[in-house]
Amino acid sequence: MSAIPKRRMSPAQYLDIERTAAFKSEYHNGEMFAMAGASPEHCDVKDNLISELGARLKGGPCRTRSSDQRLLVSSSGLYTYPDIIIVCGTPEYAFHDANSLVNPTVVIEVLSPSTALYDCTTKLMWYQQIESLKEYVMVKQDRPWCQSINRQPDGAWQLKIVSQLTDDFAFASLPIRIPLADIYAGVTFPENPDERALHPGS
Repeated sequence: MSAIPKRRMSPAQYLDIERTAAFKSEYHNGEMFAMAGASPEHCDVKDNLISELGARLKGGPCRTRSSDQRLLVSSSGLYTYPDIIIVCGTPEYAFHDANSLVNPTVVIEVLSPSTALYDCTTKLMWYQQIESLKEYVMVKQDRPWCQSINRQPDGAWQLKIVSQLTDDFAFASLPIRIPLADIYAGVTFPENPDERALHPGS
């Protein structure tokens, strides 16, 4: 996400612009933020996940939505485009915008160096406010690393990290396991990955 806001506007103005825009933008608190393009590694990891999830969810009550699906976090007013959304049951949309989903079951973000801190802190806080959300998954693009934060029956959130290519990543909210080797198939890891994207705030 760009660090420089374009201009202040209402949600309705943002949605009007977004309907005809050539590229996607996020919106929060009167500010519209252009979304940067993704690296090849980011695209490979996202595409691998969508393929693996699609095969495992086929025929069941859940399905994936790609980064073209806009999500509204009603409590914060954030409009955003997660890398992957999983919706179980009937999708629900904002009453004022039939293209903004409001009831994700799982949200997945593939972390980039420029967005990792935002995805792991501010976005995490906002996503946790979504009543339907059961799990938020963050996946590193330049090394094997998947982190899940899932909602417990008592409302607490539980953290899990998997970081070996020989391991499986098991979703806490769905009966699905995906080998990290499949998530990172075809991805070439750099010799010195950006530590900030692995440990935001360090």
